[in-house]
Amino acid sequence: MTIQRYAILITGLAVLLAIVLVLSLGVGAVAIPPERVLAALADRQGLSAPRTDVIIVWDLRMARTLLAGCVGAGLAAAGAAFQGLFRNPLADPFVVGASGGAALGATLAITAGLTFTGVGFGPVPLAAFVGSLLAVAVVYAVAEVGGEVPVVALLLAGAALSTILSALVSLIMLLNDRDLLEVFTWLMGGFSGRSWPHLWASAPYLLVGLVAIWLLSRPLDALAFGEETAQSLGLPLTRARSLIVAAASLTTAAAVAAGGIIGFVGLIAPHAARLLFGSAHRRLIPASALLGALLLLLADDLSRTLLAPVEVPVGIVTALLGGPFFLYLLKTRQKELGGG
Repeated sequence: MTIQRYAILITGLAVLLAIVLVLSLGVGAVAIPPERVLAALADRQGLSAPRTDVIIVWDLRMARTLLAGCVGAGLAAAGAAFQGLFRNPLADPFVVGASGGAALGATLAITAGLTFTGVGFGPVPLAAFVGSLLAVAVVYAVAEVGGEVPVVALLLAGAALSTILSALVSLIMLLNDRDLLEVFTWLMGGFSGRSWPHLWASAPYLLVGLVAIWLLSRPLDALAFGEETAQSLGLPLTRARSLIVAAASLTTAAAVAAGGIIGFVGLIAPHAARLLFGSAHRRLIPASALLGALLLLLADDLSRTLLAPVEVPVGIVTALLGGPFFLYLLKTRQKELGGG
């Protein structure tokens, strides 16, 4: 792909994302036409735009919409990184136990009634953030053998730990049925009630993770050709894998802390980006981030309108969209997955 074509496509994608962002600000219990949304955006003081529109756009919807976009971008970039690292089209940000650790951390915080805060997060998001990172650290420590971390061992350790953590979450929920609704709501994912503090708490970690993943584009490109080829090019495999897992896990942990468990965004967006932009990670990762933001914004819009006035958790929407796509990939990529 030429630089000019890439620039045109990425600019077009950014413009489309901006349009969807404006439209998303008008979606909700009170629908606001795009022209009034733009007027409210241009006049935050409410001097000429209707004061009600300004309050709805800036105080009630802007932070939620931006957070959904940031979380989608983070999950998509992490998905592209994990798919490149594992050379597996079905890998996603939760493949190394990140979601299981986050779920356990959040469940413990909810059932224990914790009230402390730290690094900008409230008790539940903070516990999810820490749980996600700890789970990934355990998986990595278990998979490491003699200073090396085989990809297959990493995948198997992630699957095993995720199963254990899921069982613990179920046990805690069984013993604390009074908190079932709150735990279920968080586990299904969504942005209801999210505001500016949630955005300010999560955005820095998501940004750091995104930049780190993008800076690791060359190691990801080298790993795409196989470990032997990457090693012959002078790539220190263990160090490169460690950095990729750390960057993608940080991004995933911040995304999960902000929005709960939201699946399939990190699976769908990188595939769509490859079709449009190719497989070079220097271009793939920004494209994946933009597509992930776009996808989650649209999913959040659907969550608010499908059964209005009832809000459907966005994790259910992404599962309904992503599940069939996963099955399609499983059917069409069997040779890559060892299926014949």
